Amino acid sequence: MNAAEVKRMALELGADLVGIASAATLNAFPPDPKWPQTPDRVSPYCKSVIVIVHRIPVAVFRAKHNIPVQYMDMLVLRRMDKIAYRLAGRLEAAGHPSFVTAAQETDWNYKKASYGRLSTRHLGIEAGLGTIGLEVNLLTPEFGPRVYLTGVLTELELEPDGPMTEQVCIGESCSRCLYSCPSDAVLHFGIDKRACATEAQEFGYGTITAFFDRFIDTPAKEKPRAIRSRDMFGFWQGLLRVVGSFGDCPRCLAVCPVGNDYHAYLTKPQRDIPEKTPEKVAKAKRYKEARRNGDPVAGLNSWNLRWVGPEGYQGIVSRQLQAFKAQQREKAEREKAGREQAGSGAAGNTVTENTVTENTVTENTASETATGEP
Repeated sequence: MNAAEVKRMALELGADLVGIASAATLNAFPPDPKWPQTPDRVSPYCKSVIVIVHRIPVAVFRAKHNIPVQYMDMLVLRRMDKIAYRLAGRLEAAGHPSFVTAAQETDWNYKKASYGRLSTRHLGIEAGLGTIGLEVNLLTPEFGPRVYLTGVLTELELEPDGPMTEQVCIGESCSRCLYSCPSDAVLHFGIDKRACATEAQEFGYGTITAFFDRFIDTPAKEKPRAIRSRDMFGFWQGLLRVVGSFGDCPRCLAVCPVGNDYHAYLTKPQRDIPEKTPEKVAKAKRYKEARRNGDPVAGLNSWNLRWVGPEGYQGIVSRQLQAFKAQQREKAEREKAGREQAGSGAAGNTVTENTVTENTVTENTASETATGEP
C-alpha cells in the first residue's frame, strides 16, 4: 500500500483534502520545542501521519448569526472523525496498525490551556495542505481557513508530501482577519489566546470555572436564580453539542479571501467589515512596515517561518482568483450557448440571474487584496 492508494482511499471515504506527513519530520520540528507536540510522545512506532481535511460548508458564513456555523462545526467534526476512523480500520485490516489522534482534546500536562498532543494546523502544513495565516489558522488554497483537520497515526511508512514554501496568506496588506476580530486578538502571525477566547469560547472551560468561582460565594437564596441563568444554559448546551464551548466566533474564517469558496459565495456578504477601526488599521500598517523593514517578529522568526511560508506571499491567491474568473466565464458561455441552441421558445430554460452570474467576481475584496505584498 503506497501513499497514492492511501490518499485515494481517504478521498473515497469523504475527505475533502488529504496529505501525508513524516513522523520523523514532525518529531524534528515541533511547533513549540518547550512543549513538543510530536508523534513520538504519542506512539514510538508511528512512521507517518495521514492528515485529513474536511471543509466547513460555506453557506453558514452567509447567515445572520453564528448559531449555524457552531452547529455545523459539530457535524463536520463528527463526520471527519468517522472518515479517519474508517481509514484507520482499513489500514489495520491490511496489516498496518493505525489510530486516529484526539484532534480537539487538551493534554493538561503540556500547557494549562487548549494545547493538544498534536497540533492539527502544523500537521496540515507538514502534509503540504497549506500555511499559517496572520491569525495563525491554517489556510488552504482551496478553502482558506474554513476547514477542520485530524490525523491518522500509522506504522506504515508512506512517502510524505513536502510543506508548501509559498505563503498562502496574503498577509499584512490584507489584514481582514485583524480588522474583523471582535476582541482585537490578532497579532503579527500570532494570536492573543486569552482575548480570542472571550469570543471564541463564550461557554468554554475558563468561563465555566469563573462562573463556579462566583457561584460558591453566591448567597444561598440567590443560587436558584444563578442555576437558571443564561450562563448555565450555555454550559449545558456546550456540553451537549459543543455549541459555544469552542469555535464560537467565526469572523476571521468568514472574511478571509483565500479559497474558491470565498470567491464564489462570500465576496458580497463579507465585503464590509463592521469591526474595522482606525486603531486596527494603524496596527496593520505597523505590521506591514515591520515586515518590510525585516524587524524582529516572534511569529516570523527563523523557527516559525517554516509554517508561514519561507518564500513569502508570491500571488497564489491572485492567480487562483484569475483562474476562478476564467472558469466562471467559460461556464456562463456554455450555458448561454446551450440556451441559444435550445431556442427562444424554451422559456423554462431561460436563465437571467443565476448562481454563475451572481458569483462571478469582478471588483471585489479578494481582487483588491490578492495582489498586495506583505
